[in-house]
Amino acid sequence: MRMLVLGAGLQGSACAYDLLQNPDVKEVRLADLNLSHVADFLAPYSGKRLIPTHLDVRDKAAVLAVMRESDAVMSAIPYYFNLDLARLAVEAGTHFCDLGGNTEIVFQQTELDGAAKAKGITVIPDCGVAPGMVNILAQHGIEQMDKVRSVKIFVGGLPQHPEPPLNYQIVYSLEGVLDYYTTLSWVLRDSKRTRVKALSEIEEVSFADPVGTLEAFHTAGGLSTMAFRYEGQIPTMEYKTLRYPGHAHIMEAIRDLGLLELTPVDVKGTRVIPRDLFVATVGPRLTKPKGHDLLALRVIVQGSKAGNAKTVGFELVDYYDEAHHISAMMRTTGYSLSITGQMQARGEIAPPGVHTPDESVNAAAYIAELAKRGVNIRQF
Repeated sequence: MRMLVLGAGLQGSACAYDLLQNPDVKEVRLADLNLSHVADFLAPYSGKRLIPTHLDVRDKAAVLAVMRESDAVMSAIPYYFNLDLARLAVEAGTHFCDLGGNTEIVFQQTELDGAAKAKGITVIPDCGVAPGMVNILAQHGIEQMDKVRSVKIFVGGLPQHPEPPLNYQIVYSLEGVLDYYTTLSWVLRDSKRTRVKALSEIEEVSFADPVGTLEAFHTAGGLSTMAFRYEGQIPTMEYKTLRYPGHAHIMEAIRDLGLLELTPVDVKGTRVIPRDLFVATVGPRLTKPKGHDLLALRVIVQGSKAGNAKTVGFELVDYYDEAHHISAMMRTTGYSLSITGQMQARGEIAPPGVHTPDESVNAAAYIAELAKRGVNIRQF
């Protein structure tokens, strides 16, 4: 297999690393506009199998050229490029998956379904942890029921050693986090699709030590299209982000004071976007190069089977890989993207077309692949 990874940042580097662990992958082309930040853990693989490639994803001809030389493309760059990249992958006749995170763009990608079928390829958006892993697990639980009453999803990337006041460290794009904190979230209530405010409806969720008690609150994007698919069928469905207690109230105050706004304000004669200032000021303080992280996840599906009440749950707590210096967020997100791309290239995702992971990925096979990597999902 010849694989193309777009984006040499945290998740793209982890994806490339995972691909290189499979001897059937003969070539991994890691493409980015800036290759100066390629992760140290990839250095031993540089050579015939790992090919760092300078690429501007806005250059259609250049992107098409490298796509046509690949069996599958995995996009680990910002979500707003994914629609155009999916179009190019269809044109090139190459399987494509991405980390997604924006449901409106996913719906636009589904309009490529006919063209993807005609080319005999699959396009799978939203292939990270949330959306991605959690949706596959939720669907797996739904399929074990005759009737589903509720689906609740909780996920959080957290520091192992939290520091006040936010008890948080950057484990992926801070801009992405702030998008989720300021965007309305789709949920199902009484089987009807509705939107709720981010950072709202805080509840406690307890994990075994050393994680302990966390808080959960609404954020956007985690359900992907599932709230649309199951409207009128499942009474309750929601996704919440996990943080250490107290985080949501602080971020809510910051948001409500206007510090995350995108409309410029005048500051002593200079037009400044409040969110840009917040990211520039707070970002360095939340960046912990030596800070080890963890990923906590729980999916709970409740309903009935053969007339009896039934609950199916999934839980994962994953930690920073100290041997390879790969964060838990990179392991779970980047590896998930890699697994999806490899399944596509092997023809294990069918039929051709545009599908979300919950519509197309075999959960048992996916969970088994994660376990091979030490990412162990427990069903209860």
